[in-house]
Amino acid sequence: MLARLEVRRTPNAEYDQSLAWSAILLLTLGLVMVYSASIAVAENARFTGGNPAYFLLRHSSFVAASVVAALCAFQVPLRTWQKAAPWLFAAGVLLLALVLVPGVGREVNGARRWIALGVANVQPSELVKLAAVLYTADYAVRKQPMLDSLQRGLAPILAVMLVVGWLLLHEPDFGAFVVISTTAMAILFLAGMNARWFAALFAAAGAGFAVLVVSSPYRAQRIFGFIDPWADAFGKGYQLSHALIAFGRGEWLGVGLGASIEKLMYLPEAHTDFLLAVIAEELGFVGVAVVVALFAWIVARAFAIGRLASQYERNFAALVAQGIGTWIGVQAFINMGVNMGVLPTKGLTLPLMSFGGSGILANCVALAILLRIDWENRQLMRGLPA
Repeated sequence: MLARLEVRRTPNAEYDQSLAWSAILLLTLGLVMVYSASIAVAENARFTGGNPAYFLLRHSSFVAASVVAALCAFQVPLRTWQKAAPWLFAAGVLLLALVLVPGVGREVNGARRWIALGVANVQPSELVKLAAVLYTADYAVRKQPMLDSLQRGLAPILAVMLVVGWLLLHEPDFGAFVVISTTAMAILFLAGMNARWFAALFAAAGAGFAVLVVSSPYRAQRIFGFIDPWADAFGKGYQLSHALIAFGRGEWLGVGLGASIEKLMYLPEAHTDFLLAVIAEELGFVGVAVVVALFAWIVARAFAIGRLASQYERNFAALVAQGIGTWIGVQAFINMGVNMGVLPTKGLTLPLMSFGGSGILANCVALAILLRIDWENRQLMRGLPA
């Protein structure tokens, strides 16, 4: 009802302008902060040629290409996305497998997550996040009467997700596995999965997480480093301790744009995984609060758009909208929690903001699909065909 009233207040609007502007503001702020956070790295790295604007230029090209892709994606009806969902997901799984092939996948910092395409590197796990939302929503709609059955309804999708998880953990990309599995479970739950099976899956996921941590010294080190980063501030707690120092220096209004000290080769991955720490240092609590509010609004609008779609019995559109909201919300929450020291360190970027072409592309296309769902909802409200 709330979503319907909000649409009626702007009867001439073709799409949710507040959602679009929230995304534009995050992209713009991300562009500015990526430049600010990467200047020191760009000046000192060999592959940049000492150009301080190296990452700015690349990120600008990523954003421009992603916006063009989003505009194209907006033109595609939801029924076409639904038909293409299984094929997009299959292509994503194939790319995940190719990453593990020697000579095809590119290894950086001990992780093999990228495929080099000359001018840019593609990170398949980012694209699979969107493909997983579309595929799980399509599966849930097709198998709606069987979601109470473990054998006929849940087992097939769980088997598929386990294959994806196996591929991701061999990269390794545990953060992407957490986001994809959480999003898929949320979509199945919203589609009407039996609450008992959901509780069992949740318990199994928790047990699996514990096993993964205990069986891997690397992951265990990250967990213990997160619990007390100051115990080994120059070792396993180095990254988190410097992120916390950045938050402390920022106070209420920050030290000023461009004035961060932590980005001067102290905080690793300042322009990717730990961009929020630089925002906190330079723009303070106010800057972080603005970022949190923009992400919260995007998630709220995604669920409102999905709720309105469900009122028109557009179940696939509703689940896709809520799945996109879950994906962006979970990933932003994890990244922010890692930066603030309340969650273990994960290799997850901040959606729409951190440096990285594949992530920006997937996020922009996802929001374009969300805006398309909203546009089709408004068409139906006017009595026009979607």
